[in-house]
Amino acid sequence: MLRTNLNDVLAFMAVVDAGSFVAGGQAMGLSRSAAGKAILRLEDRLGARLLNRTTRTLGLTDEGRVFHERWLQILASVDEAEASVAGRSGVPRGVLRLTVPDAFGRLVVLPLLRKYLRAWPAIQAEVSFTDRVVDLVEEGFDLAVRIGVTTPDTRFVSRVVARFEPVLCASPSYLSERGEPLSLDDLAAHDCLYFSSRNQRQSWRFRGDDGTWIKAPGRSRLRLDSGEAIRDAARAGLGIGFLPDFLVTRDLAAGRLRRVLPDLEAGEGKVVALYPSKRLLEPRVRHFIELMVDEPGP
Repeated sequence: MLRTNLNDVLAFMAVVDAGSFVAGGQAMGLSRSAAGKAILRLEDRLGARLLNRTTRTLGLTDEGRVFHERWLQILASVDEAEASVAGRSGVPRGVLRLTVPDAFGRLVVLPLLRKYLRAWPAIQAEVSFTDRVVDLVEEGFDLAVRIGVTTPDTRFVSRVVARFEPVLCASPSYLSERGEPLSLDDLAAHDCLYFSSRNQRQSWRFRGDDGTWIKAPGRSRLRLDSGEAIRDAARAGLGIGFLPDFLVTRDLAAGRLRRVLPDLEAGEGKVVALYPSKRLLEPRVRHFIELMVDEPGP
């Protein structure tokens, strides 16, 4: 493709990403008029309208959406090619796209990002805070941080970056009203606050006297898709939660929550960094994983 054609494509991408000819043109160092002419040339060359234009809105046609999505893939490949060269010097650059659990992300990842961005000025970061299990490849993320055991997937590489203790806990008011469980079987008479989302559902397992893992009994009248929401529900007296210690340490110390069946062995929880399996791991991803391993604590 000729350079002028590529410039027209880049002008189109900038206008779509910015949502206007003015802002898109400015991002390319062009006037509104020049950006509009570049897209007209591109449409003439392709023989298809890419944008629907009105006085107030700017939207993609079906052809424009396909063209835009294809060029997003092409530009991502360009970024990867640049990263392969930058990887020789190990200098992180480009955009680091992360998806992290909401509570862990706010408590742990944000402070690390502050240090990471200070250390590498050529880096930008885009972070999604969600307890939903996203598809890294489908949604274009470089790295996912997940809590607990993940289902093995040959498309991804995983690395443990932190560990935690799972804790059974409830509010003093709940335990006063419903009674305190004295054994694992007693959980069957209690309201258990389970994590549940569209493609993931929590189950509680503990090690029995014979060393085997036992699924805990318990009814679930309230299921939530957020660790913080489960903690808040437990504090409000809605049931017993099973949560990472980093999420409830302050509440336990302040007496807002109390441990339930503290002698039960729940094993060690893991925080895992998950990234698409590639021959080359970009420096921006590698350096952030190393930072998480070096400084995993809340």
